[in-house]
Amino acid sequence: MSATLSSTRALAALRTSARVSAELLLVLVMAAVALWLLGRMWSVVWPFIVGLFLTTLTWPPARFLRRRGWPPALAASVVTVLFLLIAAGIMALIAVPVASQSGELADGVVEGIQKLREWAAGPPLNIGDDQITGAFDAAIARMQNSVGSMVTAVVTGVGTVVNGVVTAVLALFLMFFFLKDGPRFLPWLTRQLPGRLATDVPIVAARGWDTLGAFVRSQAFVGLLDAVFIGLGLWILGVPLVLPLAVLTFVSAFVPIVGALFAGLVAVLIALVSNGLTDALIVLAIIVVVQQLEGNVFQPMIQGRGLGLHAAVILLAVTLGGSLAGIVGSLLAVPAAALIAVVWSYLREQLSDPPQQPETDESHTGAAVPS
Repeated sequence: MSATLSSTRALAALRTSARVSAELLLVLVMAAVALWLLGRMWSVVWPFIVGLFLTTLTWPPARFLRRRGWPPALAASVVTVLFLLIAAGIMALIAVPVASQSGELADGVVEGIQKLREWAAGPPLNIGDDQITGAFDAAIARMQNSVGSMVTAVVTGVGTVVNGVVTAVLALFLMFFFLKDGPRFLPWLTRQLPGRLATDVPIVAARGWDTLGAFVRSQAFVGLLDAVFIGLGLWILGVPLVLPLAVLTFVSAFVPIVGALFAGLVAVLIALVSNGLTDALIVLAIIVVVQQLEGNVFQPMIQGRGLGLHAAVILLAVTLGGSLAGIVGSLLAVPAAALIAVVWSYLREQLSDPPQQPETDESHTGAAVPS
């Protein structure tokens, strides 16, 4: 009898495991299909995401104007124009000083290259001018042999720039409409959904919006810290173009990995051609230290506090997103993990048992005790 019961329980457990495995496999297949559809619609999804990010930055002033009685369209228009003016001002703040000192920087680059040649010609390398000339000739010949691939790369780069411009324009239009009609979205969504979804989905959407705003604000604060510390180091060393470099560092903080590398490379190059190799190495050390503190201390702590995620979860999410989708994956990994945490938290709240009422004590309620 016991053997029969054991075999019955084993078969039941096996059937349960098979059913759970089939359900998990179905969930994975549906997730793969959803990701495939997302990739096919990426030209529309990406401007939508950028527009949401921009809206989280510009919604506070638009909300302030709307609360003062401004019409939604007027408030959205004013905030959009102000955003464009600020963005243009930032670009001018970077471009104008660089253009005004472009001649000096070009002379410094030429002088830096000459110093490198002199250093390479001396001990311990002892590289002669004929060897350097031969290396240049070989590099030129290789470039001539790869003209076709270079043209392809240039065309690809031009296409990328055009796609970026189109994405920016679409994101700005979407930001305007989000600022104008955003508060009407949740009531409209409530009317469109049936049954309990009319309550659950708007609540999750509102929490997700708050989480997305916390992510963008924390990223801006981390970029501000980078700009302040790196700009202070450049100012102490007397490197020119401190303000444009600090602004560039702040803006590049919104683009993971590549943004920090690009801003750091520009700062080191300017320090090299203006102050020499020693100051350039010091600037490189400052940037490495600040970037390490940002990636391992500031960003996990600030984002974890604002998003409700542990620092280790943020680090793992950024690593996984970068390995799956490169720069875009690194950028979207943290908000995606935070939104998943929001959905899971809401599901856990709904699936948890309601709190039980404490038992009534008759001695405290004044109930009569029969004699």
